[in-house]
Amino acid sequence: MLTYKGGYKVQKGTYWDLANGERIDMNGEGILPGDRRTMFVKMPAAAVLLAGPVLGLLYAVFLPFIGIAMTLVLVGKKLVSGVVHVAVKSTSFGWRPIESYLDGKQRKKRDMKETKRHDKS
Repeated sequence: MLTYKGGYKVQKGTYWDLANGERIDMNGEGILPGDRRTMFVKMPAAAVLLAGPVLGLLYAVFLPFIGIAMTLVLVGKKLVSGVVHVAVKSTSFGWRPIESYLDGKQRKKRDMKETKRHDKS
């Protein structure tokens, strides 16, 4: 089994486009259709027919593992997004961008001292 790209000059044989399952029969020397992104595999039709049940068996054997892996990934994403959400909500920078502190802290301190003086008297 050899892999060829579209536009290559190839010998006589059967070539399979793995993207869409199309079969190209070359009766002699010729050029494969498509561009360089199109991949073809040179394989007789009997080999493709025998590969079908083997691939189906592999799929059936690994299906439970695929399900477990998908479940773990989904649970992991939910946990991470929940932790990130809580972390973002609990983070405080001590300032609010929509407020302007143009008077500064010194005036606030002076005002606090004056109110204390007025309260004592």
